Amino acid sequence: MREREDEWTGLMRSAIAGDSAAYHRLLKAVTPVLRAAARRGLARAGQPVDQSEDIVQDILLAVHLKRHTWDANAPFAPWLFAIARNKLIDALRRRGRRIFVNIDDFAEVLPGEAAEETASAGEVAAQLQTLPARQRDVLQSIAVDNASIKDTAAKFSMTEGAVRVALHRGLSSLTAKLRDR
Repeated sequence: MREREDEWTGLMRSAIAGDSAAYHRLLKAVTPVLRAAARRGLARAGQPVDQSEDIVQDILLAVHLKRHTWDANAPFAPWLFAIARNKLIDALRRRGRRIFVNIDDFAEVLPGEAAEETASAGEVAAQLQTLPARQRDVLQSIAVDNASIKDTAAKFSMTEGAVRVALHRGLSSLTAKLRDR
């Protein structure tokens, strides 16, 4: 382990001095280690490991762009692994908390339940008409006409915040009405 770290530090020092072959050897040497670390990090977070290659590329790009910040008197590995840790955290934050479930496990259950729980378009349209005009107009604009919040705000002379509130209230009311049916 210590030999590897010393080798990486030496290669990085040579790379900083302008030796492109040393830089290539360094990147080639660290990539499998980074790939394994990314896979472990994703698995530990309960995420599928298929995104590990993207994380490795982000790490290598950050190393390349920030290599001038590395202190040549310090060991290279801690600097590298700090970048790797931060890039893994960034990737997990971008993904959010998602639980991945194989839909094949529920193939027999989904069609029957979906048919029972799904409201028809006619029912939704009828319930939409019972909402206050502002909520109905905002829901129609955003959910049906696919307009943005910004465009809807301009269309109805509202602030974007007011559009969001009307949208949230309208969706909540509509959901409650459809649930009660």
